[in-house]
Amino acid sequence: MSILSHLEQLSKGGATKSQLLSSIDKHIGTLGKVSLAKIASICCEEILRRKPHLMDELERVLSRVGWKFSGNNLIPVEIFDLDELKELPKDAHADIEKAATRLRDGDLSGSLSASCAALDSVTTAIYCEFSLGNPLADSFQQRIVKSLKAIAADEQLTSELREIKWDEPEILMLTDNLRKSLNQAAYVMQKLRSNMGDVHGTKPVISALAFDSIKWSSLILRILMTRNNQ
Repeated sequence: MSILSHLEQLSKGGATKSQLLSSIDKHIGTLGKVSLAKIASICCEEILRRKPHLMDELERVLSRVGWKFSGNNLIPVEIFDLDELKELPKDAHADIEKAATRLRDGDLSGSLSASCAALDSVTTAIYCEFSLGNPLADSFQQRIVKSLKAIAADEQLTSELREIKWDEPEILMLTDNLRKSLNQAAYVMQKLRSNMGDVHGTKPVISALAFDSIKWSSLILRILMTRNNQ
């Protein structure tokens, strides 16, 4: 606002509304991609706060350039496509949305923490359902590994592959590699949470890893949901 302070609207000889809007446009044009995204999201969220009936029209226009609303929060599809939520456990929805919103706003460590929290919620539910004990007594990686085993993820996938006539050696190789990759992804997220995750946003974070953590979390959550629903 200090940049625009010279544009005063006076009863006579002051700045016009057109001059004010042109100066705002000029200043916005000098900003980087991250700042522009923040401005766009804040403006749209404020519009909806004041005029919620404009939701459908805003969503129609913004969907053309890869943005979607989650409630009143605007999130770029490149971060997380909200259509994917229906494929994820409901227990994880709030944290995944929070992770995407924080990443959009540049809170990388907070985003990473929320991605892990989404898995915490779902594995806690599985621990309860299958009487696996106290989830807090196990590491993040152990919780995911035990949850996958409890819902018989390997067995379900093996059965599905047999139904479409895969050879047994190929089934064994695929399930073995998938199990190992999920175990490794869980370990990576565990280390990132320990060294980069911070809801207060004070820890240094590598942006690409914060982005990837949402994808890894979504992948594991999708498997936990689809296999558990068989």
